Amino acid sequence: MDTDLKRFQGRWRQVRFEENGIVDPADTHGAPDAVMTIVGETFHVAVPGEEALIEGSFVIKDDTSPKRIDWIDSIGTDAGKRLPAIYTLSKDTFEFAAADADMERPQDFTGGSGITIRGFVRT
Repeated sequence: MDTDLKRFQGRWRQVRFEENGIVDPADTHGAPDAVMTIVGETFHVAVPGEEALIEGSFVIKDDTSPKRIDWIDSIGTDAGKRLPAIYTLSKDTFEFAAADADMERPQDFTGGSGITIRGFVRT
């Protein structure tokens, strides 16, 4: 059986970014050419050959609608906080909408204040 956790594994290049309802604002956790690498239940975002921009762990719940993912950064201003999110995942694309730590989990991908949306393609 092919689980979502299994399908998350590997390298992903960001192709969409929206924060607080603004498309492509300055990005403190990403950069042009940044790649997110997922191994097990951990993630690491960096420009190849450079230091991590952000890293941490995640927990998925793929039997809900929408599917849920919680991000727990291990570095940066959100270190140790659980960021509630939803996600979609296909063979070569992945998208999530995450709320700030003190907010309710998003129910859709409309964005807005306190919501970050990122989209990726497999590399």
